[in-house]
Amino acid sequence: MTDPEAPEDAPGVEPDDEKIVAATPEELAKRGRTTPRSIEREMKESYLTYALSVIHSRALPDVRDGLKPSQRRILVAMNDLNLSPRAKYRKCAKVAGDTSGNYHPHGESVIYPTLVRMAQDFSLRYPLVDGQGNFGSIDGDPPAAMRYTEARMAGITMEILADLDKETVDLEPNYDETRMQPTVLPSRFPNLLCNGSDGIAVGMATSLPPHNLREIGRGLIALLEDPDLETDELLKLVPGPDFPTGGTIMGRSGIVQAYTTGRGLIRVRAKYDIEENKNRSQIVFSEIPYQTKKGGNDTGIIAKIVQVVKDGRIVGIADVTDYSNRDGMRLVVKLKKGEDPQVVLNQLWKFTPLQSTYSIINLAIDRRQPRTLPLRDLMSAWLVHRRDVIRRRTMYLLRKAEERKHIVDGLRIAVDNIDRVIQIIRASANRDEAKTALSAEFGLSPRQSQAIVDMRLGSLTGLEREKLEEEHAKLVAEIADYRDILDRAERVTAIIKEDLLEIIEKYGDERRTEISLEEVDGSIDIADLITEDLAVVTLSRENYIKRVPLDTFRAQARGGRGIKGADLKDSDVQRSVIVTSTHDYLLFFSNMGQVFWQKGYQIPEAGRNSKGRSITNVLQLREGEEINTILRVPEFDDDRFIVFATKSGIVKKTKLEAYSRPKKGGIRAILVDEDDEVVSVRLAKPGDTVLLSMSGGRAIRFDESSVRSMGRTSRGVKGVKLKEGDSVVGMVVAEPDAFLLTATENGFGKRTPLVDYPIKGRGGQGVIDIKSTARNGAVIQAKFCREDDDLMFITTSGMIVRTHVADVSSIGRNTQGVRLVNLKGDDKLVSVEVVSGSDLERFSSDGEEASSEDGVESPPPQATSDDASEEADLEDGDDVDDGYVDGGDDGDDIDSVLDDEGEEE
Repeated sequence: MTDPEAPEDAPGVEPDDEKIVAATPEELAKRGRTTPRSIEREMKESYLTYALSVIHSRALPDVRDGLKPSQRRILVAMNDLNLSPRAKYRKCAKVAGDTSGNYHPHGESVIYPTLVRMAQDFSLRYPLVDGQGNFGSIDGDPPAAMRYTEARMAGITMEILADLDKETVDLEPNYDETRMQPTVLPSRFPNLLCNGSDGIAVGMATSLPPHNLREIGRGLIALLEDPDLETDELLKLVPGPDFPTGGTIMGRSGIVQAYTTGRGLIRVRAKYDIEENKNRSQIVFSEIPYQTKKGGNDTGIIAKIVQVVKDGRIVGIADVTDYSNRDGMRLVVKLKKGEDPQVVLNQLWKFTPLQSTYSIINLAIDRRQPRTLPLRDLMSAWLVHRRDVIRRRTMYLLRKAEERKHIVDGLRIAVDNIDRVIQIIRASANRDEAKTALSAEFGLSPRQSQAIVDMRLGSLTGLEREKLEEEHAKLVAEIADYRDILDRAERVTAIIKEDLLEIIEKYGDERRTEISLEEVDGSIDIADLITEDLAVVTLSRENYIKRVPLDTFRAQARGGRGIKGADLKDSDVQRSVIVTSTHDYLLFFSNMGQVFWQKGYQIPEAGRNSKGRSITNVLQLREGEEINTILRVPEFDDDRFIVFATKSGIVKKTKLEAYSRPKKGGIRAILVDEDDEVVSVRLAKPGDTVLLSMSGGRAIRFDESSVRSMGRTSRGVKGVKLKEGDSVVGMVVAEPDAFLLTATENGFGKRTPLVDYPIKGRGGQGVIDIKSTARNGAVIQAKFCREDDDLMFITTSGMIVRTHVADVSSIGRNTQGVRLVNLKGDDKLVSVEVVSGSDLERFSSDGEEASSEDGVESPPPQATSDDASEEADLEDGDDVDDGYVDGGDDGDDIDSVLDDEGEEE
């Protein structure tokens, strides 16, 4: 601004400048130098212009490709450099420089951080950049300078850029109008839904969570097939966010609210296990909440834990050690002697970032306006974009095909009249005269005439003429196909669906984030928010429990090898498997006679290959206590009983209703002798019969009425007279029209009608059920089943085989049995579970067998001479009927000194 006191001969000051400076605003307005405006109006309009610029050009992603302008321009610059997934890495400084020089005029210092984030696998669920070098870490370590790092596009980025050169999107001039840039990318991959986005604009912010590609793909396909699909149905296909760092989402209410309204709050906890180290416990964290730093600055998890311990807010922690490496995260919080891990965990959730709140704000640019969109609208917007891209691509391809067909038609005319064409060309003085003469002679267009003049003599061979005809026929078919796509919306829908299936197959992976139905305050979500479905609950010998959808396992023929049911350690084996509904109650009975109560959906869900969660994170078990029976109870009926069997042959019957109100730490279910343990627990109703199976191959069947009903804290009565070295391995509540499935540790067994087992008094020795030989091994379990049921066999190596009951031969009681499972090496059969046929029908949507993409069906085993000998009958003399003690005497009844209302443990 000119100084009014400057001398007239001061440099840059004209003589009239003093008059201008000294003039009033009105005089300046008259001279056309300024326009008087209200300061309020000027501030308002200028700020709105700035705000709109930030919203559209910087902070918010486009709902169609999920990219902000800076991200889009980086990918376009990398595409210009041909940095495909198979190309050599290029310096990030080159990428940032080209982006800044060609598309994004904001300096390399703001471009490089955006490039870095697109390469971090802990920031994006599906990284868009393949980086080489130091791109930072989850500890908060900064990336190396861009002159040291290299990058190229990831494979999934090519799906976002697919068909960019086919006029599928609008182009606009860059900042200096020297080249054109796309306003949006074709985005064959649903980037916004799978990778999410974060940004702060003026007066608004966005926080879109990432999701699993397989789940989003299934949801999009369902929306394609039914455009009126409700959000409730989408929730069954897309259960919730899937963060790149894993963790556990606590409760579904926030998810439901966010997916319905576009806004919601969810709480994410670190994933942990509790380990016992000598006489102390330690909490091991393997995954942390999204966008939380593990180490680094004062806001990191480790620093925060150290601070709260110093402040005295948590007193039970002895040490914090980070054992994380390239194989995964392992953050160990060691506790002081005698400290309760659950108490320390609750304190860590409260005072540290191990539990964080993620705010879902589905705000994106939709039709040039910032809009907050529910999940269904986000998915619909992407589908609309893909329809437009496919339509524009088809129009481009149609135009190119028609242009080529036009040329080919001209060449065909020339080939058919080649002698006359040559004569005209030879008689012409120049090329222009030849083109004019050809057009006049054959009615050709200028382009056709040009193509004929440019035609080489080699095109006149018979082979070339044949190729010309083939090309013409191909072009005619392509043009008809393109026009059909443009005329029929269902063709476009089919193309989108095919693209989604291809991308899911190529890039889909397992969910990383677990979703717990337990809210952080301990309350449980209402059952209406939970999808009722069948699931397989497995428990390993080292006490890892998990819930897997039943349709993960395909039904196979008898003798199949199965598929891997869990990725267990060498020292661990699966020892229990139960099929349940997510709405059923599960009663967990321990070897010490305690019972714990859980809902099916409260069991942590995990992938088929996951080992699951430690059961100590689910149930409050005492030292040395193990769960050996999981009982499925759809509802608590007053007329049913729970029947117990112990290893030493003691049985007990108690009303089911007595176990409907357990405490958090469990309650006593049966009084067990010091040298005894519970081996089986079953439900029974009046009139049922009970069958006990022994490891030596015998079985005994008696009426439930022979065991009088007792209280929870009673011991029970003698159920069977055991031989030396024998023990009870299983118990079945028999039904007359069912079969008894007996399985041995070497994978052999048989199915026998229950009517073949006579009903006699309890306390006897029983009859032969199956011969326990060196080939068969000891009996490991006995189950009742029906023709329409399925069987699930589980082995020590973690293999799970699912087969139909009908595939197992129905043979007599006095037989050796047939092969049930084809075991490898030293593998042993450890458990059998029956999948009810009524449940299969109830939860099957189409009546077909459930399948798994990893499952390989095995052909039925061929009959051999060994199989024939396996079913050979034993001598009748082996049936030990005289061992019975009819009507076992009540003198064997040893009730507890505690009455039914006694104190619970």
